[in-house]
Amino acid sequence: MGRTNATYRDLLRAMESRWQEYRRALRHTDQAVFDRLFEYARAHADASGVQNHQFIEIPALVSMVIEQQKQIDDLEERLDHIEGDLTGQR
Repeated sequence: MGRTNATYRDLLRAMESRWQEYRRALRHTDQAVFDRLFEYARAHADASGVQNHQFIEIPALVSMVIEQQKQIDDLEERLDHIEGDLTGQR
């Protein structure tokens, strides 16, 4: 019988499990941030699975950075919009 390879999602769950002791040591508010980072990684699981990287941490971290950059871009756009309203430059 053949051997089944773990999916990216399986590997990500295992990675998150390995970090649980670290998570428990974080402050409660930081635990929520930690959880959100793994949500970001799960949001890009399809693309990360296609990448099939040797180290699961690399696509997980890239996924986290992508989501954070999206948030930065959104905040910059909102700030530009507010500044435009304040200066009358719409």
